[in-house]
Amino acid sequence: MAKFLTLNTHSWLDEDALTRLKVLGDKIITEGYDVIALQEVNQLITEKEAKCPKTYVAVANKHALHADNYALKLVEYLKAKGVTYYFTWVYNHIGYDKYHEGVALLSKEPFTKVQKVLTSNVDDEHDYHTRYALIGQTKIAGQPVTAVCGHFSWWENGFLAEWERLEESLGELDAPYVVMGDFNNPVDSKGHERVLVSPLGLVDSHQVAKSVLGQATIEKGIDGWEENQSELKIDFIFLSKSFDVLESQIVFDGQNEAKISDHFGVACVTK
Repeated sequence: MAKFLTLNTHSWLDEDALTRLKVLGDKIITEGYDVIALQEVNQLITEKEAKCPKTYVAVANKHALHADNYALKLVEYLKAKGVTYYFTWVYNHIGYDKYHEGVALLSKEPFTKVQKVLTSNVDDEHDYHTRYALIGQTKIAGQPVTAVCGHFSWWENGFLAEWERLEESLGELDAPYVVMGDFNNPVDSKGHERVLVSPLGLVDSHQVAKSVLGQATIEKGIDGWEENQSELKIDFIFLSKSFDVLESQIVFDGQNEAKISDHFGVACVTK
């Protein structure tokens, strides 16, 4: 059995952000996810550098991990509850004029290798189009897995090029793959369809699971989707076809647990 979770955290952007972090942490403890992908993992530009724990696996970033890094604070909360996760974080760009924004991967087992992939056409921290994907190779029940966390652009803003760069990088690594994140391309869109015809041989957890709960991951207008008037699923877990997906569900949607972000999360169970 393997469990995966992806969530765009919208971190530190709400007044009760620390409470929301604890809700996320408690869910992680309860479910025991093997690998977790988080997007919009922020740290204040002005915060001091962190004393990195041994469970942090660094990639080469323009800026060091800061003491308020959302992934770090989450791992610290889990550690205080007696649960250890290894983690890595890659910086993308400046967010909301005051944060270093990036994406993170957490794993119950140590990473055997981590790397970042520049997927965007630009590499300028002052340009929000700058995007890196994070790849972490780890093991679940003794079997190797290549996990990915990405926060992609809209189709009209360069998704295809971003996906193809990631696809090329993953093609050099061993399957099985678990590619998670905020894709900004809804179900049945051009971007979603492009992922499903990838030579990587991926499936959408929500389309192949034996049990599915929930559908949308955003409700109407949010940051980046201000004109949206409908519920959409833009957050996904794509997996190699070798995974037998037992369950795929929307989480943090206000149904079984509280809403903790402007996105809902996606979780799946495989064997």
